[in-house]
Amino acid sequence: MPAANSPLPPQEWQPPAPGLVLPPPDHVLSPRTGWTRAHWEAVADRLLDALVPYASPGFAQYRLPGRASWSGAHSDGLEGFARTFLLASFRIAGAHAGATGPLPPAVTERIDSLTQRYARGLTTGTDPDSPDAWPPITERSQPMVEAASIAIGLHETRPWLWDRLPDRTRQQVADWLAGFVGKHPVDNNWRLFQVVTEQFLASVGGTYRQSEIDAGLDRIEDWYDGDGWYRDGDGRNFDYYVGWAMHFYPLLWARIAGAGGGSADGGRVAAYRARLSRFLDDYVHFFGADGAPVHQGRSLTYRFAAVAPVWMGALAGASPLPPGLTRRLASGALRHFAERGAPDGAGLLRPGWYGPYAPVTQSYSGPASPYWASKGFLGLLLPPGDPVWTAAELPLPIEESDTRRVITAPGWLLHGTRADGIVRLLNHGTDHYAPHTDWSRDEPHYTKLTYTSRSAPLTGVHVRDRHLDAHVALLAPDGTASRRTVVRPLAVRDDRASSWYEARLPGDERTYHVTTTSLPYGACEVRVSEVDAPDGVAEGVTVRDGGHAVAGSRAPEVLGGADWALSRRDDGLTTVVVGLHGWRSAGVERAEDAHAFGPHAAVPYVTAPVGAGAARVWVTLVVLTGEALDAAGVARLRTGFRVAVTKDAVHVTVDGEPDRVVPHRISSSYGEA
Repeated sequence: MPAANSPLPPQEWQPPAPGLVLPPPDHVLSPRTGWTRAHWEAVADRLLDALVPYASPGFAQYRLPGRASWSGAHSDGLEGFARTFLLASFRIAGAHAGATGPLPPAVTERIDSLTQRYARGLTTGTDPDSPDAWPPITERSQPMVEAASIAIGLHETRPWLWDRLPDRTRQQVADWLAGFVGKHPVDNNWRLFQVVTEQFLASVGGTYRQSEIDAGLDRIEDWYDGDGWYRDGDGRNFDYYVGWAMHFYPLLWARIAGAGGGSADGGRVAAYRARLSRFLDDYVHFFGADGAPVHQGRSLTYRFAAVAPVWMGALAGASPLPPGLTRRLASGALRHFAERGAPDGAGLLRPGWYGPYAPVTQSYSGPASPYWASKGFLGLLLPPGDPVWTAAELPLPIEESDTRRVITAPGWLLHGTRADGIVRLLNHGTDHYAPHTDWSRDEPHYTKLTYTSRSAPLTGVHVRDRHLDAHVALLAPDGTASRRTVVRPLAVRDDRASSWYEARLPGDERTYHVTTTSLPYGACEVRVSEVDAPDGVAEGVTVRDGGHAVAGSRAPEVLGGADWALSRRDDGLTTVVVGLHGWRSAGVERAEDAHAFGPHAAVPYVTAPVGAGAARVWVTLVVLTGEALDAAGVARLRTGFRVAVTKDAVHVTVDGEPDRVVPHRISSSYGEA
């Protein structure tokens, strides 16, 4: 392990997928990643070039291989155009950014070809008589989403594309976009699609309603929970949409409204900038040293779109991050995915995380959905001479020290470890359940106790109902596990986070409340769990606490004892659970084709009865570490943790740390193990 204040060695990176030709790394300008603006341009060009074989004859649709969305192939083709046009627009505008004379001939050829390609698509896509014609914008339809990307792309490339389109094409495009006027989008981040689309129409003399723009901007105020954090609609919906939507679109609206002598509402813009700055102060802690973002929330197939708000901070002059840190974070994330199959050998972004993996998508996702990752290239709008491209890279916070961050609005406690570069998110407030929702839904990307930058929840259809990993479950006699549905936050502070949920078991009308408090200690988490059963406990009910699900291309090695178990990957990544109080047995469950990180997964767990005379409080040591642990390592680790359960509280003593006391939430929780 490095000395406390010594610089960490550069991250060990992997080669990218075949077909992605990159310039040599520059370890002087970018000592952490080696990547520069030229690398970003090379990845963008590879993504855009790879689409051509899938273009429709008029280049208005890109019909990529894969499962169609519920909107149908025609809408999916529009999605392919719109989302890649966003990338193309950043590439086109970025090539001209800061230019004082003609572009180099090779750059001119590429950019002109790209501009003409998308100009042709705009012409045929908005021609009602064309076989390539886009579906119209109707109530709550997918074209609403895609209209926003087209509007942004047209604004950012206006001097080179919109202003040079024939009058007829401009009118066709404006007419198609105006299909948004008077319509009602889904009441979440979709409200902002209407805002940017109609603001663009206003900027070009098209049909729009100022009242709809204002209403959309007013609506997101209802979802702002302070400290830079928005919910995505009603309910406790916190995920990456806060960055790549709720912060992204308002400031792009401001760019459109303020262009060409126009003006955006100064009060709104100042608020958006201040909120984004505060958000980024937290957000920089969500990325591991290897560039991976914490694996939490829906639409994870958008991958490096996660860096969009980081670039937006620089673009809008609203970032607390030094320029070299902004680029290090963004380049680290793009490089992380580029070296793990995104894009793949054909230059495509497939639905998945690294390789193809459908469970990280939604039923509305089509083959081109992953290209919302284009948002991650927003930084290309900053000219090559901007400090974000010229400043030397700076290390991430996790590369300098262990980190811990309280994020109050979503009920999260982040803790990261410098030694292995892993970020862990303790979730005691987010569940993605809207008011009056169907509690039978399963939300594994929202309701787990823990998410990390090196692990993911089990999501295969054949295992997700087991509710095994990162979850304290009650088990019915037939093995059916309770779901952690609506999460009831109790507290989140620097040394702990806690919440409870109502557990339901089939055929059992009793009420069970499961309360868990998570105490972070470096790579470790101590979970103190209680079960309140005021109506008594059904015979045969047990409790189970699951560790992290780790996965890879080969089956993880598993080990265990009477009250502990571990799963270890070939590279040493290890997850461990140790029963510190109340647990009676331990085991490991394997799963195939159920994990975003690889086909072979394994989860350690501990179990105990929940009956008359049994303990109602259990304490578990849960570990995820980059250090390869074996039985001897687990034994050494557990000696540093001591637990005393009294009538009033659980006392946790860890070597070198202040004692922590977790009061019993319920009077019936105390019981001898």
